Amino acid sequence: MAAFSPTMAINTVVHPLQRHIRDIKRRLLIVGATISVFFVVAFSYSSILIDWFKRPFEDDLIFYAPAEALFASIKISFMAAIIASVPMILYQFWKFIEPALLKKEQRWAVPLFFLGLGFFILGLAFCNLVILPLVINFFVTFGMDRAITPELAVGTYVDFNVKFLLAFGFAFEIPLVISLLARAGVIQASVLIQFRKHAALVALILSAVITPDATMFTMLLMAVPLIILYEIGIWGAKAFGRNPQPAEEKSEATDQGDAFADGKQD
Repeated sequence: MAAFSPTMAINTVVHPLQRHIRDIKRRLLIVGATISVFFVVAFSYSSILIDWFKRPFEDDLIFYAPAEALFASIKISFMAAIIASVPMILYQFWKFIEPALLKKEQRWAVPLFFLGLGFFILGLAFCNLVILPLVINFFVTFGMDRAITPELAVGTYVDFNVKFLLAFGFAFEIPLVISLLARAGVIQASVLIQFRKHAALVALILSAVITPDATMFTMLLMAVPLIILYEIGIWGAKAFGRNPQPAEEKSEATDQGDAFADGKQD
């Protein structure tokens, strides 16, 4: 029998990692292709989307640069394409983690799919009905109180709205993603609790990066929901996180892990 060498150990680790990377690339290509198709469709309706976007602002939008209206149409079409592609994004995420779950856990696919879609729509609705009108009215009123007439450029206005909508849509997936990762054994609730302060700091940094003006008001409007969603995720990790398994279940989980390492194909 050949002696076990360090090179064999390295190959044993690298080979599954390469399969994971190939699987991730393949799924990202599928998501990218889906977004591209929906983008082409959405771009033909970009004027309708922009008209719908300007509802919180009563006056007409203007543009200063020759290509500003074009880039605004591209941004809003890209946002619409991402929203339309959310079912595919959720499906690809599920198929990636599915092999790491037990057979009985894989039956959650359909309920979790609709739950994830519901969370995303809830995030969009919360942002569109509560956050955006509040933010836009605050800044417009602030300027008008100082005898400044608001004339909003379409590019800036669309960029402002798109960033908020997508950020809140995906942020509302945080509890579900954390719960799934905890169920798959990737993270534990105790670790999430330990890094709670770090998560709050990351939420503030992300809010400063994502919000167009990065004022304290808009930062808090985004950071506070992110922190609350992280706390809900901790609760989900506690409730649905994987418990210590008996020997027979460990054997089954090991088999599932081997399938996961092999990069299960759809």
